[in-house]
Amino acid sequence: MKNFLKVCFLLVFSLSFAQVDTAQVVLSDRRNSEEAKAKPYVIVISADGFRHDYAKKYGAKSLLALAEQGVQAKAMVPSYPSVTGPNHYALITGLYPSHSGFVDNYFYDRRREDDFSMGRREKITDGSWLKGLPLWGLAEKNKVLSASLFWVASNGTAGGIRPTYYYDYHEKFNASERVAIVENWLKLPQAVRPHLITLYFYEVDKMGHLHGPDSEQTQKAVQMVDQAVGDLMKKVDALGLKNVNYIFVSDHGMLSVDTESPLKIPELLKDSNRYRFVNAQTLLRVQVKDKKQVLSTYRELKKNKTADYKVYLASKFPKRLHYRTSDDVFGTRMGEIYLVPRKGKIFLNEGDYKTPGKHGYDPKKVPEMKATFYATGPEFKTHKTVGEFKNVELYGVVAELLDLPYSHPIDGTKKTAKKVLKRK
Repeated sequence: MKNFLKVCFLLVFSLSFAQVDTAQVVLSDRRNSEEAKAKPYVIVISADGFRHDYAKKYGAKSLLALAEQGVQAKAMVPSYPSVTGPNHYALITGLYPSHSGFVDNYFYDRRREDDFSMGRREKITDGSWLKGLPLWGLAEKNKVLSASLFWVASNGTAGGIRPTYYYDYHEKFNASERVAIVENWLKLPQAVRPHLITLYFYEVDKMGHLHGPDSEQTQKAVQMVDQAVGDLMKKVDALGLKNVNYIFVSDHGMLSVDTESPLKIPELLKDSNRYRFVNAQTLLRVQVKDKKQVLSTYRELKKNKTADYKVYLASKFPKRLHYRTSDDVFGTRMGEIYLVPRKGKIFLNEGDYKTPGKHGYDPKKVPEMKATFYATGPEFKTHKTVGEFKNVELYGVVAELLDLPYSHPIDGTKKTAKKVLKRK
C-alpha cells in the first residue's frame, strides 16, 4: 500500500508520461445546430491550485482587470476533499465527489476489486467509474459543439459523450501553445466551431506543492497563467466574434504544511488482513474488511490518537461536507473511518512522497483551501462582487448562459447564475 500510494501521488502530481500522444482527437461527424450558431461562446479556464487570494497577492494584472470589469466572488468553496480530480469533476458536473463517485484522486472500489487513479489513462477514460453528465456532454446533447484542453475526465466516456475536440492529458504544450489551440478552435467555420471550451493550467498547483504557496516559483507560475489569460483574451478579441464570455476558476487553494514532524499512521492500520487504507496525507480513509470490527477499530484509534488529528466514523462525519457513508453513491469507495489532520499537519508513512505545499483540508476550517471565481463578457454583470459560493454552482451558471436545459439531478442550483448573469 505504501508504494502504491507513492506512485499514485506522483501520477496525480505530475500526470506526465514518458510517451504521450499529443495529437488532438476530433469527432468529425458533429455539427452545431442552427440554434447553437447564435449562442454565446463560453471559455472556462481552470488554474489548478490558484488560491482565492493569489491574484492580489502576486499582482496578476490581467486577471484582476477581468474580475474588476465583470463578476468576482469573494471566494469559491471547493467540495470535500479539496483535491484536484474530485473538484474539477464537481465543477464540470455540479455533483459533490461522493455523488459522482470521484471521491478522491485515488481510491479502492470494493465491488470492482480495483484501484482508481486519475493519473492512469485507462481509469480516467473509463466512464463506468463515474456518474454525472459533464457540461461538454450537456452541450453536445443540445447540438452545441464543445472542446476541452486537458480538463480532468474530458478524454473519457463519463456521461456517455466526449467533447467534439479533446486531447489526452500531457504537459508537453507550453502556455502559448495552449492559447493558440483555443484561438484556432474559434477560427473554425461556424458549423464546427465550439461554443463551450474548457482549458486547464497545471503550473500553479505544481509549484505550490514543490515550493509552497509563498514561494517565488509559485509567484512566477501565477504570473505565467495571468499572462496566458491576457494573451488569450487579446487574440480572441482580434477574431471579432460576438458574445465571448470568460470564466476563470480554480479547484482549490494551497497551504504550507509541516513536513519536519509529520503524523505517523497508526500501527494498527498496517495489518493488511484487517484493513485497507488510502492516505491522501490531508485525509486518511480506512476500509475495515470485517464490518463487525468497525466500532472496535474506531474506539482503538480514538483512544490512541494525538491532538493533531481527529478520528471520525464515516457515518458521522460532518453532514455539511457531504462525505458520509450514506453519501457514497457507489457504496464501496469511501471507507468506514476517517483520520483528519488539523491545519498544517499531514500523515506520512516511511518513504512517502512529501512536499511543503498541500491541499485537501476542510475549506471552512482552513480558508487557504478556498478557490477563485472571476467572469466577464456580454452575458455577465459588470463591476460586481458576490459572496462565497460552492463550486457545484458553476454547472448552473454555464447551463443558463448557454441555455442548455437539463433534468438530471445535480447538487448545484441556479441561484448563483441569477446573481452573476445579466439576463437571469
